Amino acid sequence: MTTEPALAALLDQAIHAARHAYAPYSGFRVGAALQLTSGEVVTGVNVENGSYGLTLCAERSALVGAVSQFGPGIRIAAVAVANLNDAPSPPCGACRQVLAEFAAPDVPVIFPSANGPRTVAISELLPLAFNLSPK
Repeated sequence: MTTEPALAALLDQAIHAARHAYAPYSGFRVGAALQLTSGEVVTGVNVENGSYGLTLCAERSALVGAVSQFGPGIRIAAVAVANLNDAPSPPCGACRQVLAEFAAPDVPVIFPSANGPRTVAISELLPLAFNLSPK
């Protein structure tokens, strides 16, 4: 189980990562940090593109990095998302679905909200995740 101090530290890593975001069009710089069940932490940032549909979110950037570094068997233990714009920043719908592919339903996701950091289970963010796996 991930503790509140551990989640706060993961959020700090997401904030640090956001400084490396490439956001020349929106100025909305986002960072994500994934704690894997192995204990490794992988960060990612949003990378915008002049063709907006090709923009990559920070959460998916981190996940792609985690799979690239550690293989397709990775599992997520916790997720942190932050931005440098002092705005609430839960993962977008596409990122929720992609994260759910590699996380148990009770995996905590921490992100800034209007009332300070908020932590929710991934299943609360995406209660009806699409799943091709036979049950």
